[in-house]
Amino acid sequence: MTEPMRSVVDWWFRDRRTGQIVIGQFPNLPLWLFIAGTAVGWLATSDSSVGRLAWVVATVGLGWWAVAEVSSGVNPWRRALGVGGVALLVLRILT
Repeated sequence: MTEPMRSVVDWWFRDRRTGQIVIGQFPNLPLWLFIAGTAVGWLATSDSSVGRLAWVVATVGLGWWAVAEVSSGVNPWRRALGVGGVALLVLRILT
């Protein structure tokens, strides 16, 4: 890998605290809430109370995860993922 390319990779993916390359991590609680809420939402009808609760759980989980990544992501890549999560959250709420 060339030096300029290594610098770009380091800037985007290197954890500023540990120095390790971090692209993804095992899901944390907010992300598990989003995953579980989304899965239940697919199985339940959207006009049922279970479907509405699943939508709320998934939306809250996504918002919690996205704000946490934007505010304290370990590198610019993780913060960019958080911004994408915020954009998805806005789309979920507006549609």
